[in-house]
Amino acid sequence: MPVLTLAPPSPGAVPAPSAAQQPAPPRGVPYAASIAGHRLGPLRISSIVAGPWPAAHGRNVVLCGREEHVTVVLPHHGTAALLLDGSRLPLRPGAFAVARAGRPVVLEVSEDFSGTAFHWLREAAGPTEDDLLELSGTAFGTDTGTAALVAAYLGRLARPVVSLDPQVATRLVTTAMDLLTVLAHEHRRREARPVPEEVRVTIARTKEYILRRLGDPGLTPEGIAAAHHFSVRYLHKLYQYEGVTVGRWIQRRRLEMCRRELGRPSARPATVAAVAGRWGFVSTSHFSRVFRAAYGVTPREWQAGAREPGTWPTVPGPAGPIGATRPETV
Repeated sequence: MPVLTLAPPSPGAVPAPSAAQQPAPPRGVPYAASIAGHRLGPLRISSIVAGPWPAAHGRNVVLCGREEHVTVVLPHHGTAALLLDGSRLPLRPGAFAVARAGRPVVLEVSEDFSGTAFHWLREAAGPTEDDLLELSGTAFGTDTGTAALVAAYLGRLARPVVSLDPQVATRLVTTAMDLLTVLAHEHRRREARPVPEEVRVTIARTKEYILRRLGDPGLTPEGIAAAHHFSVRYLHKLYQYEGVTVGRWIQRRRLEMCRRELGRPSARPATVAAVAGRWGFVSTSHFSRVFRAAYGVTPREWQAGAREPGTWPTVPGPAGPIGATRPETV
């Protein structure tokens, strides 16, 4: 299912009347002309071209898609408005807006418009829920250095690449996520607080404890807190300095260990289920879902690419396949 869809039916479903037969559309009523999509690692990128003519009156471009997706809209030409959480956010070229997961999003177009929508799964590495709450519902212009940098970087990512190593693609997307996180912190108008030495030491102790027990499916924030003789609330407060929840930090480490193991060429490779279980994932289907969200390919595809270079998957895009090389051995 596409994340981004056109509200009106497909143009081929009902023959469109000629220009002479078409009545003038009501003022402000948009018509979505086309959408083309491609992938860059875990990021889905949709190019939008829209305008107010011809018919399909009363329709907008719908960006609401699956509720687990986060969406960023970046205009390139013309102006539009993002209808989000009951607000109407005007957008112009160079500006952009963020919609966090689970929020219906509609792009209202009243003139010729082109832009790009970026979508990623909420489960993928990226800004925290607090960061997304800070970013969502605001139209960011280029009046600050960080917002201008985000807009420029996303503009570069919007251009399809004929062939790109999947790991490089993932790193490029990770950089975009990091920039959005920095923007969220800046938007809160708070400077990064220095981490007290005792806090730094305690965080290091909890990480060491976690890494020694990473394969234990029973590893929980409650158990970690109890082992260090403080409350779960205090544990979560500690990891606010890391910009991530303790649960997400554990999941990222587990995914990284699985990625490394699956990426090692072997005459008798372990099954995906065995690797997932060895690193604390109880459900193979859940593991596959979060792995794909983080790295843009399934665990089986990653493993096959390490074993046989010719089987590394390609992701078709408008300008050709993205990612036709095997993953590096780690």
